[in-house]
Amino acid sequence: MFDSDRKLNLLITTWEGGGSVGPMLTLARKLRDAGHAVRVISDACNRPETEATGVRFIPWTRAPSRTDRSRDSELIRDWAAASPAEGFAQAIEQVFAGPAYAYAEDVIEELSREAADLVVTNDFLFGVMAGCESIGQPVVAMACNINLFPVDDAPVTGPGQSEALSPEEAAQEAMMVEGFRAVFDTGLPALNTARALLHLKPLDRLLDQLACVRTTLVSVSKYFDMVREPVPSGYRYVGPQIDDAAWTDAWDDGSSRSACPDAWPLVLVSFSTTFQNHVAVLQRVIDGLSPLPVRVVVTLGPTIAPEELSPASNTRLVRSAPHGPLMREAALLITHGGHGTLARAMVNRLPMLVLPHGRDQDGNAARIVAHGAGLMLPPTAPAMEIGDATVRIIGDPTFATAAKVLGDHVARETEQSDIVQQIEQLCRCRAFA
Repeated sequence: MFDSDRKLNLLITTWEGGGSVGPMLTLARKLRDAGHAVRVISDACNRPETEATGVRFIPWTRAPSRTDRSRDSELIRDWAAASPAEGFAQAIEQVFAGPAYAYAEDVIEELSREAADLVVTNDFLFGVMAGCESIGQPVVAMACNINLFPVDDAPVTGPGQSEALSPEEAAQEAMMVEGFRAVFDTGLPALNTARALLHLKPLDRLLDQLACVRTTLVSVSKYFDMVREPVPSGYRYVGPQIDDAAWTDAWDDGSSRSACPDAWPLVLVSFSTTFQNHVAVLQRVIDGLSPLPVRVVVTLGPTIAPEELSPASNTRLVRSAPHGPLMREAALLITHGGHGTLARAMVNRLPMLVLPHGRDQDGNAARIVAHGAGLMLPPTAPAMEIGDATVRIIGDPTFATAAKVLGDHVARETEQSDIVQQIEQLCRCRAFA
């Protein structure tokens, strides 16, 4: 039997994909605080913030391992693809399935050096799952965003819950789901090649690899995700995992007030830390807000240089800043809709204008709109339309009210997250016997 006082040895695996890192490191920090031995395998550029949590870091060696977060080192350039499906297929080829054997080899080597009670892997690293399966290593997945896997008995994908579909709508949705499954299956040859080298049977579909995962921890608010009860048996909602990133610059609370009257509301503009070809949309946001009586702070991240933008007199550009202090002061967030940014805004009860660029962002934006906590525009929206939406959100108190209701729920789930206890229970209950 598992001794509840025994220190666990836990291995966390992730990759430099923007929002795929922060929640995993928050989990690592929480597990360390609970007294467990924790190590993280990720891209080399994640060493500083990993070690800042007080846990051990191991870089990928065979698998892809970015040494920095610059635009030039991006592995996934879905913004340049001809369609969202083509862009997602590129991600599957570059990270999720193409290098599956390399991920498997790295994980097997690390586990042979030091055993682990449990591996917690990012839910897109199919090679890690295959490697664990091949040696009988217990493994669970952690989803850092809303569910994107079109599989049966999983939380809903896409824009969330909706009214009952007509037969025609249901048929159309089924065709879309099958098309999405086919995109995943573009990675099946590479994964099956890895499985053959690992002496595992081939799979019929890429997502069949999830069968070796004992459960998936969903680090998303169940309320935000509009989950229909009961939650599918293979999934456990554990609430957002959101520490401030260790690489952000310090922030002076009064510095955003220097150029504009104090009475003007603060608008925080924060897009992806990964490059999604979003220079033009950032400029349109700046231009759309320039005639408004608002103070604007734009966080650029590591892929956008200040000289690529022309700030207005009411706008300040910063490389980075901890979101917490800014969001507590802000009246509105304008963002691409990545879950990490949205989660921080939600716990700060902040209404949002979301301009999604793909990935999980369209579904996130649809959920914000469904909760009444903001508006959604396409990334091609002109500056005037962005300005009009800003005026509407700030001027209509129903958005702030809805953001508070949503934020109260999300903050409660965040504060009461039992993710450490869930992992301890997984090791305690003989689930891996």
